[in-house]
Amino acid sequence: MKEREPGREPIMELADVRLNLTAGGVSVDVLRGVDLTVLAGETVSVVGPSGAGKTTLLMVAAGLERPSSGLVCVAGHQLSALDEDALARFRRDNVGVVFQAFHLVPTMTALENVALPLEFAGVRDALDRSRAGLAAVGLETRAGHYPSQLSGGEQQRVAIARAFAPQPRLLLADEPTGNLDAETGARVADLLFEMRERLGTTLVLVSHDRSLAARCSRCVSMRDGRLDGAIQAAETGA
Repeated sequence: MKEREPGREPIMELADVRLNLTAGGVSVDVLRGVDLTVLAGETVSVVGPSGAGKTTLLMVAAGLERPSSGLVCVAGHQLSALDEDALARFRRDNVGVVFQAFHLVPTMTALENVALPLEFAGVRDALDRSRAGLAAVGLETRAGHYPSQLSGGEQQRVAIARAFAPQPRLLLADEPTGNLDAETGARVADLLFEMRERLGTTLVLVSHDRSLAARCSRCVSMRDGRLDGAIQAAETGA
């Protein structure tokens, strides 16, 4: 567990988190006693081989997957104490998520996709804020386009604008450049860190890209459902 620094409180604490799933009669231990503390304002990357449990770790932190046991406390909320409606409100008010596969609503324009979490939150100027969000990611001229009319890089920029629109305290990014070519991925990574810096958002990032992981202030390694140590960010570069 990371020691607390003066004036910086944890925004995310996982203690002995375990998750066991059964599929086709086979029981699998996906998380095997994960301990992780992230302080407010930190940037933390999680690296490790496929199947290590990295994505599941993010899903548990977002309240999208309930662990079998252990403590998950995010933004002052103990997630095990929340029902599904309360978890939805918790995510709405505190957490943004960027996925590898974009997850935009195909029948909504870029503007409508960005506005979606703001409208759920009852924000009156949702569309105005969404336009500003698209402008921040350089897509103000693409506001009326549907996802199918956008390139992969543009779709991920819309997803980033949507994740940051409610100004979340914590952003969870799962392989945000994984579906992009190297040049586009680098531009999207720059944007992600620029937006995080601008808003002071805490970032927890999963990536196979060691150069991207190295941009975080701290890097932890995961293997077989466990965190197996911290890595200095400077050592994770490609």
